[in-house]
Amino acid sequence: MPLSHIKVIDLCRARSGPTCVRQLSEMGAQVIKVEAPESEDDGTGERHFYDFQNIHPNKRSLSLNLKSDAGRAILLKLVERSDVLVENFRPDVKHRLGIDYDTLSKVNPRLVYASISGFGQTGPYRERPGLDQIAQGLSGVMTINGEPGRGPMRVGLPVADLTAGFMLAYGVVVALVERER
Repeated sequence: MPLSHIKVIDLCRARSGPTCVRQLSEMGAQVIKVEAPESEDDGTGERHFYDFQNIHPNKRSLSLNLKSDAGRAILLKLVERSDVLVENFRPDVKHRLGIDYDTLSKVNPRLVYASISGFGQTGPYRERPGLDQIAQGLSGVMTINGEPGRGPMRVGLPVADLTAGFMLAYGVVVALVERER
């Protein structure tokens, strides 16, 4: 597989980040999904439900408490030997945990650090959480969908999250190509 030599750390929850990592894993990347301890649901349903299984194929996993020194130390060891890290935390969260790009690139300067957040890394809304339905509402997509006599309605698929995940996977592959050049 084209990415079978690539090691990816997956710190994602919900839909957009896991969609990106799923694309990488289906191209052969070796993925380690880092989960919070005792987490029953990562935003894609419980582990044995269809949605979780669908969005997380071809991944190994481990539980780490990234709020602890021991958990962060283990993550840093993984980063040393990895090619890509994908996260979808709000900017303030990754900085508070000490797992932002500036910190991790000192551990591994060749690391491709991929990040998705609902409102970007800068700007007035950057610390707000963002999910697909919020993006659909703010973008106006919900105003063109619905039923007669009812208000705006969410599009059936999580189009914003899926598109963000696909585009991030594309960006990761391009960054890997550029890194090798």
